[in-house]
Amino acid sequence: MKSSERSFARRIDLTSLQLFVAVCELGSIGRAAEREFIAASAVSKRLSDLETAVDTPLLYRHSRGVTLTPAGESLLHHARTVLFGLERMQGELSEYADGVRGHVRMHANISAIFQFLPEDLGAFARLHSQIKIDLQEHLSSAVLHAVQEGAADLGICNLGQAGTAPGQAQAQAQAQVDTPFADPPGATAATQRLTAGLQSRPYRTDRLMLVVPQGHALAARHSIAFEEVLDWDIVGLHANSSISLAMRAAAATAGRTLRQRIQVTGLDAMCRMIDNGLGVGLLPDRAFELMQSVGRLHAVPLTDAWAHRELRVVARDFDALPVTARLLVEHLGPREPLPAQAITAATAAASPARQAHH
Repeated sequence: MKSSERSFARRIDLTSLQLFVAVCELGSIGRAAEREFIAASAVSKRLSDLETAVDTPLLYRHSRGVTLTPAGESLLHHARTVLFGLERMQGELSEYADGVRGHVRMHANISAIFQFLPEDLGAFARLHSQIKIDLQEHLSSAVLHAVQEGAADLGICNLGQAGTAPGQAQAQAQAQVDTPFADPPGATAATQRLTAGLQSRPYRTDRLMLVVPQGHALAARHSIAFEEVLDWDIVGLHANSSISLAMRAAAATAGRTLRQRIQVTGLDAMCRMIDNGLGVGLLPDRAFELMQSVGRLHAVPLTDAWAHRELRVVARDFDALPVTARLLVEHLGPREPLPAQAITAATAAASPARQAHH
């Protein structure tokens, strides 16, 4: 840290930041003083000292209260981030006092979370009960960004290895363990920026399926090319999800328009929309197996090479990870996932036991 940065950090105290946030939220120094049980003059003095420390006005003061200057809006954003980080730190440290021996921060996309992570993380938790996992669902691009920025220790996402069949993907994955990313063919500059400086390891593979209602004109097909799907209305996930991006790229390559009429954020909502005749959609194969109870649906394998996808574990440097995170990485190594039928049977068997405990 430069000497100027150390000097700035010493001029900013947390109490002043807390009071500044309170004033911003309530729009009044007086109301903030009442809520924080401190004299209004003391709050005003703290704010003046804060403005002196940052060498710029933070608030417009008027008879009805206060409003933020542009600099104040910027400080409010950063102050909330700092205070939230302190709350997380307090929460994690208190868990150490209760016997927790480590935390792992993980971000993953919906495909990984829905298809594979519940069983994998559940098994890890049973083996390492004193390690807590903080998991957040994000789009693949946001997962990479979080790992790159240090907001997550590990990420699991789809990198869109176009033109890679399952066997080839596994061989390439093994060759790329703990090495910088080899961007897939056709990778955009944005993708290359997101993967710069990151390492990856193989996690799982899946295959995209066309999902249609039973009785649909395409339900009798044994397989289908995505270009034929473009004749139908499509129900899809978030516009920036990996599946939506792949569909748009394939439509553009075919010189066709993607008729994505409905966008949802969850796989269950997507299946219900399809079941009620509002369109067709693409789902990973294992996700479809797990969603069998949602409507009367039929899946047709896509023949396109990009439909074969690979999920990878990503980190900035696997060797530099904390011991707890390295344990999780080893646990998430490539292996055959538990069949969906076995998961359903295990869940059903566990239900009576859970009810007995209640």
